[in-house]
Amino acid sequence: YEDDEMLCFKDIHPAAPVHLLLIPKTHFDSLAHAQPQHQELLGKMMLRVPQIAQQAGLSHGFKTQINTGKGGGQEVFHLHIHILGNPQ
Repeated sequence: YEDDEMLCFKDIHPAAPVHLLLIPKTHFDSLAHAQPQHQELLGKMMLRVPQIAQQAGLSHGFKTQINTGKGGGQEVFHLHIHILGNPQ
């Protein structure tokens, strides 16, 4: 998936049969660095997640994850939402 504000692609080290990353095209390091001007974009991203999951065959359910900071397991310092699941 891609539009003017965000991009989704497969994780290169998947932790599940389906493991996608949804990233904003606007850079900010992590959720801890989000500012009020990012509110609309973050809302759009969260609403896009179920649609992407459905298209990836995860209509029965999926997991979302946002790692924040080194202590939170973040390895790439550009905010991203993990979408994980097992298609049935």
